[in-house]
Amino acid sequence: MVSEERMKTVSGKMTVLQSPVGVRSIVIYLVAFFILASSIVFLLDIAGQEEQVQMAVVKHERQQVKVQVQVEAGLQEPAMGGTTEAEETGEEECSWSRGRWVYDNVSRPLYSGLKCAFILGEVACDKYDRKDVLYQHWRWQPHGCDLPRFDAIRLLEKLRNKRLVFVGDSVNRNQWVSLVCMVEASIPDDRLKMRIFNGSLISFKALEYNATIDFYWSPLLVESNGDNPIIHRVEYRIIRADRIEKHASVWRNADIIVFNSYLWWRKQNDDMKMKVMYGSFEDGDARIDEMEMIEGFEIALKKLTEWLGENIDKNKTRIFFAGSSPTHIRGSKWGGDDSKKCLGETEPIYKVGYAATDYSLMAKAKSYFQTLEPKGIHVQILNITELSDSRKDGHPTVFRKQVVTLTKEQIANPASYADCTHWCLPGVPDVWNEFLYGYLMYR
Repeated sequence: MVSEERMKTVSGKMTVLQSPVGVRSIVIYLVAFFILASSIVFLLDIAGQEEQVQMAVVKHERQQVKVQVQVEAGLQEPAMGGTTEAEETGEEECSWSRGRWVYDNVSRPLYSGLKCAFILGEVACDKYDRKDVLYQHWRWQPHGCDLPRFDAIRLLEKLRNKRLVFVGDSVNRNQWVSLVCMVEASIPDDRLKMRIFNGSLISFKALEYNATIDFYWSPLLVESNGDNPIIHRVEYRIIRADRIEKHASVWRNADIIVFNSYLWWRKQNDDMKMKVMYGSFEDGDARIDEMEMIEGFEIALKKLTEWLGENIDKNKTRIFFAGSSPTHIRGSKWGGDDSKKCLGETEPIYKVGYAATDYSLMAKAKSYFQTLEPKGIHVQILNITELSDSRKDGHPTVFRKQVVTLTKEQIANPASYADCTHWCLPGVPDVWNEFLYGYLMYR
């Protein structure tokens, strides 16, 4: 046998045994081949992980160029006024509602959906196995200005000894969850924060600040057959035209109210109508009329504005009405497949000026709230519709807690139960709350 020599160091790290020349060459070639093959596999793996991000960023950069050309050409006009810190220095206001989505994996997401103890299962997408996380890394960039940087401590100081109430449907609850997750991480001591369920009312309390952030379930604003947050039928709607006090008594003492009521007024089909009840069976003067959904919406808005005009202290309470939250149910609107809805979408819509949401309900709401201006009561519209319109990638689809056990047919056809209405968190509603934060802090 040929005696073995002492082990020698290769590249300062690896050691091999000296062998006869032929065997040694073969071993060296095999080791080199193994190292080369491993490197290639590693690089391909990294490339595969980054490919989706790079494609999104490239598409986004192209989008930025198109948008900038339109802005410089004067083709895009502000949809609504807004302010940032620039207001304090006297600089010109700009519109927050017009802008672009910027891929940002440095400052986004604003919190962890897996670590937020107050997140609800219906919007906790990564908790329910959504693997792609691109949807968490898009930041809204207005044209010509910046949104104020969200500061949870400053907001909690603003809310010290105050009560903020979100009033509306499950989309409004979606925004409430977002805001709670945005602030609760700044309170590391679990003993100083709590959540309370009380029927239609969910409360988050920051005890150190004596600050309360509530959500109250009132999807049709006035009393209705949808007032139970658990048991209701979305497709069959009855409202009581002259009954709002039961709901209003909950938000009466609030310092800030954020209303949202659009989803339940939309038609599920072309023939869909609703019923409006006047009077009461107890008094024997009950009457039920059938009408179009938008007519019922006007009745509810009229009753709401009447109540606000008679009961709101304009020197204490600030009122907001959120814009309509888009759904992405029809894939053909952005060149997708209607049978899949928004299932499998991982990137925003890049088409400049894309808008698919009907603004008629928003316009109707704005016209009613303007009647309060002579009384000194201002309802601020949170115009979040256009920026949300392009985020077909931001919905839970099948990655959420299912309230009702799925059927075999549904499991076999995921698109049949894919949620393309609500929003994954962290995600799009975080921007809605950045708007709210900006108005509370700088307006």
